[in-house]
Amino acid sequence: MSLLGVDVGTSGCKAAVFSINGRCLSSAYREYTPERPRPGRAQLDSQLVWDKVKQVISQVAVAAGKDKPVAMSVSSIGEAFIPVSADREILGPAILSFDTRGSQYSQALVREFGLKNFYRINCNLPGPHLSLPKLLWIREHQPQLYRKADYFLLWADLVNFLLGAEPVTTNSLASRTLLFDFSRQDWSEPLLSWSGLDREKLARIVPAGKVVGKIAPSLTEELNLPGGLLLVSGGHDQCLNALGCGAIAPGKLVCGLGTYECLAPVYSPLADPLKLLPEKLNMENHVVPGLVVSFLYHQAGLLVRWFRDTFASSESASADIYRRLNQEIPEQPTGLFVLPHFEPPQWPVYVKETAGVILGLKTTTSRGEILKAIMEGTSFYFLKGMASLKRLGIPVKECLASGGGASSDAWLQIHADIFGFPFTRPRVTEAGLAGCAMLAGLACGLYGSFSEAAALFIQEEKTFYPDARRHRIYQEKYEIFQKIYSAVKPLLTAMAEPKIRKSQ
Repeated sequence: MSLLGVDVGTSGCKAAVFSINGRCLSSAYREYTPERPRPGRAQLDSQLVWDKVKQVISQVAVAAGKDKPVAMSVSSIGEAFIPVSADREILGPAILSFDTRGSQYSQALVREFGLKNFYRINCNLPGPHLSLPKLLWIREHQPQLYRKADYFLLWADLVNFLLGAEPVTTNSLASRTLLFDFSRQDWSEPLLSWSGLDREKLARIVPAGKVVGKIAPSLTEELNLPGGLLLVSGGHDQCLNALGCGAIAPGKLVCGLGTYECLAPVYSPLADPLKLLPEKLNMENHVVPGLVVSFLYHQAGLLVRWFRDTFASSESASADIYRRLNQEIPEQPTGLFVLPHFEPPQWPVYVKETAGVILGLKTTTSRGEILKAIMEGTSFYFLKGMASLKRLGIPVKECLASGGGASSDAWLQIHADIFGFPFTRPRVTEAGLAGCAMLAGLACGLYGSFSEAAALFIQEEKTFYPDARRHRIYQEKYEIFQKIYSAVKPLLTAMAEPKIRKSQ
């Protein structure tokens, strides 16, 4: 008997089978690349991703041997939705968050609805990176697709639906659409009325960790899964990541180092969510009832992958390429500064008139220094947000790191040195998959509580402590880092303007 977790990300999908005592029995990963049909566009081939998801599920199911899973749950990126028919036919690509389509609709939402009025309902900062503006873009520019689609499902919901579940979503994912009413825990009638979108095209909202169906008999042989496998509602990847790290009580900060880095503090809901608005923070349901999370996020693994493909393209096929590149990273802080705007920043403010900057290059600069500078730049990006949490009185007592990037000792040490407090890596760095398995086990009654599941699944592997000298150096570097964007912003805007006009 075992439990299956699946995660669908921006640049790859993963699956893992866990024993009921929390031991990972098998895991698999498949990579894919977002399509760029024209400037400003970024999307996933939905059918390709679904095929990759089936591949990883089948691989881990075979590798698990006799320990066949009895239940599974799925985590995924938020925002990106897929048009699908009632008979489970994929109808189009998934528009990604950093696709610039729909910006005019997010601007209209703020202008016509009012930012505070909107935030009182959804507890999110409106922007074109979230689902609503892109849904409106499809309705206007691809009306046939909009009419043909019976549902627009987010990735975790789509996977369960294609496996045989009813079309449902969870509150954590629904929040990313900009159509969710946080206080009512349902779709917002005022926002649906403003948008004019059809409610019947949206899935029913259920809490995370609920059985929503069983695997379709037609898929059991193809996926090497047993008949009767329970399909359990999952949620937003960062929330499952937090669960899989053991962040099931207030005071924990989860650092998810994947394609994007996301810092997610776990805390009790604020009595007045509007206090978060001046700090440009959101509030979203955790998959653990009674708790919420906020998100500070930016590109991270996406930039490291760019570095790999650009500076180590001839070596990128090597299975240990990241380990080898990490060995080239110098121990001390670099003399470089990286503005990590390689794609438009989405938090705290969506900015498309910008670009990445690497400042301080010399003929003696090594590629290891450039890689470390990228990691430094992505860490500097979050320090303002950490100050916001402190002002709001949101406690941070412990930081837990997970995701593919958390396997890098160098990157976690950089985080500790810059942030000035320890970062702990659990034994299973793919915590989102562990979180899915925990939810699946809770749904079918294998565990009596989140604490019981966490005690089985979560073990600390290593803690990275800040070096006092390097922390002082980074504090000085951060003062310069803060000035860089202000200094180059007018130039980056001027560079982007012709491209922006062309892409609209």
